[in-house]
Amino acid sequence: MGTMTETLSRWACGLEYEDLTVEVVEAAKRFLYDSLGCALGGYQTHDVRIFLEHEREMGGAGPCTVIGSGDRVNPLTAAMLNALMIRAMDYNDIYWKQDPSHPSDLLSAPITLAQREHLAGRDLIVAIVMAYEIGMRLCHIAVPGIRERGWHHATLMAYVSPIVAGRMIGLDWEKMQHAIGIASCRCFTLGCAVAGKLTMMKNTVSPMATRAGVEAALLAQRGYTGPEGVIEGKEGMEHCLGEGWDYTWLTDKLGERFMITDCGMKSYPIEALMHSPVSATLHLLKEHRFTAENVQEVLIESIARAADILSDPAKYDPQSKASADHSLPYCIAAAVAEGRVTPLEFTEDKLWDKRLRAQMAKVKVVANDEFEKAFPAKQCSRVTITTTDGKKVSQQVDVPKGDPRDPMTDEELQVKFDALAGAVMSEKRQGELRDAVYGLDKLDDVGTLMALTVADRTG
Repeated sequence: MGTMTETLSRWACGLEYEDLTVEVVEAAKRFLYDSLGCALGGYQTHDVRIFLEHEREMGGAGPCTVIGSGDRVNPLTAAMLNALMIRAMDYNDIYWKQDPSHPSDLLSAPITLAQREHLAGRDLIVAIVMAYEIGMRLCHIAVPGIRERGWHHATLMAYVSPIVAGRMIGLDWEKMQHAIGIASCRCFTLGCAVAGKLTMMKNTVSPMATRAGVEAALLAQRGYTGPEGVIEGKEGMEHCLGEGWDYTWLTDKLGERFMITDCGMKSYPIEALMHSPVSATLHLLKEHRFTAENVQEVLIESIARAADILSDPAKYDPQSKASADHSLPYCIAAAVAEGRVTPLEFTEDKLWDKRLRAQMAKVKVVANDEFEKAFPAKQCSRVTITTTDGKKVSQQVDVPKGDPRDPMTDEELQVKFDALAGAVMSEKRQGELRDAVYGLDKLDDVGTLMALTVADRTG
């Protein structure tokens, strides 16, 4: 029997556009459109500005386009910057089972190399579907997940990025297997990237894994070799992280029903487990017309990891956007103070707004054992607001908006994209980009798409 990486490599080399259903192709286009919107929003962030300035100083001109800025750089730089832009606002897609994943973190790898190789839109669609398929399957294989063992899920992305990168440059299955080994054996990521006081690395570790996959594929193309048993072999991931693995999720029925249609989109620019309690809070505030001055306490019941990760003491005093969008007290306080949770609530001025920060002390977060049992099939949260006159109202949300069971409509996705892109892109350019994405299967050269991702107005 071959290794897991051989099975994945053989499948990835054999997948064709004709194997995809209309539903799967349309899902790929929607996730690409959402990701490009997130990237245009991310382009405007301080994190990206720092990294862009760093890469400009390092040099490295090439054929690949940086979203927003329009810089033409080498594939590694483009893969890193474009992935960081997609990820920077924590607004991109989400899939959470035993482990979480943002499959769109991977998309800069095939986008970059598709442009370099002058590939058609259909080639990119295949790679997008492939990224979601393998990335989402990896979220199931460790029981408990690697995140619960102290490792960040970017660890898993380093197994996927060389596959989608390798597909774009035509690697055969043996070289693709080497690429997986090259990238993954050196890219284990500590969970501290998202624990306690958060830093810019929270949104940077996955883009780094994506860049590593591009480099690994390019090295393998030249004949560089890497270990084969990096998942289940001696001193591979299973050996190092301990018992509890279900590989049927990784290899069974590959290509029979594609996973991309099970992925969710984010309707708020915050950590995924906060979407349900934020939705419930906003519903109660709107229904009962409460203001911040009416609210005495907001009690959040959620799963244990949300209470632990998102409401530890550091989260009651976030010092940066990176901490604020992973702080349940802050996001609930924003809902109470502003009646919304949008990118506007994470600006530097708003982060230190005294009225907003005063609401955090009202937020109490507790774990609910019944909700824990229902996870990950459901992401249950119950919010109980107590008013200053003693009135109590509650709302439970089991499925956040954007989940495939309550998907974002085309109109809602358009509103999200416009809000992210509007400051740096004219309506005309936005329309051209939208048409290119939704007509991707008819596009002869991905470079045409990338030219339309360049900002044409000053943010």
